[in-house]
Amino acid sequence: MKDKTAVLQHEAFLAHDPGPGHVESPERLAGVYRELARPEQRRRFHYPDFAPASEEQLALNHSRSHIARVAATAGSPFECLDPDTCTSARSYEAACLAAGAALKGVELVTAGEAANAFALVRPPGHHAEHDHTRGFCLFNNIAVAAHHALRNLGLERILIVDWDLHHGNGTQHAFYDSDRVLFFSTHQYPYFPGSGAWSETGSGRGEGYSINVPLPGGQDDAAYARIFNELLTPLAEQYRPELIMVSVGFDTYGGDPLGTMMVSELGFAYLTRVLRELAAGLCGGRLVLVLEGGYDLTIMERGVMACLGELAGDQARAEADFAGLRRASGPLRALEHAREMAKKYWTIPG
Repeated sequence: MKDKTAVLQHEAFLAHDPGPGHVESPERLAGVYRELARPEQRRRFHYPDFAPASEEQLALNHSRSHIARVAATAGSPFECLDPDTCTSARSYEAACLAAGAALKGVELVTAGEAANAFALVRPPGHHAEHDHTRGFCLFNNIAVAAHHALRNLGLERILIVDWDLHHGNGTQHAFYDSDRVLFFSTHQYPYFPGSGAWSETGSGRGEGYSINVPLPGGQDDAAYARIFNELLTPLAEQYRPELIMVSVGFDTYGGDPLGTMMVSELGFAYLTRVLRELAAGLCGGRLVLVLEGGYDLTIMERGVMACLGELAGDQARAEADFAGLRRASGPLRALEHAREMAKKYWTIPG
């Protein structure tokens, strides 16, 4: 199975139900799981078992009081932990498994037991802070897994890329004073959660290791391609991570109910290809994707499968399909601002 993409999924992720009409609904993953149940998809990928994150593992990123507060919702049909974040009877189970899926993905790729991995989880995680829930998120799945890799798997440098529509405030805060994680985020701004300005670059040893690209709405595939081509790529090549992790959001899709971006299925595939190529060249292919947002049910299925196709290296899209995005150009003020900020700490062309 070491040559296959690991897909981490579990029926408990469909049991987490924030309530009627909530956009972060079980249906976000139900269609994806139905597609992955087809025989040809079962053969195409590796579907490993994984355990829920333990309290000790969650405590790598969260306070004990926060863990206990979320745990106290288990078995209760409905609780609200903040204005946006509600739980059902199995939400704590799902949240522990979501963090466990990210942990397993990191362990597999680090040990060379999977080519790469995609944790298809709910609830999402990148807004969850050290001591409180936020923005639909109970535990910060990607941060827990990154802490585990640094503390227990012998890694020294991790690149975390967050392309969700919303800034990953919890992930940024988890590593804001550390040079062992380079955090790179593209996000609509000003927008929830209100963080992610250019000036947020880290503190102490972490100064220069948080790179934010706050964007106005309406950005398309070409805009995101330029940011990945011209800013993320040289940053990654200088940092030389031993693992690349990605908070994947499909809420930048043109038509998502929570945003006004214009990324297409082709754009999601291209961003994944760039990251897969970076991982191949810098860290032995070690690449782990973790699902965050995305609330258009059709694009959830199509977007996930586009990313999985790139992870599997099946070349469903020829290089010619990406030619325009490889050479995308033109004025993009947000990129220029981010580039100038990054130049204070890194050598960036242009």
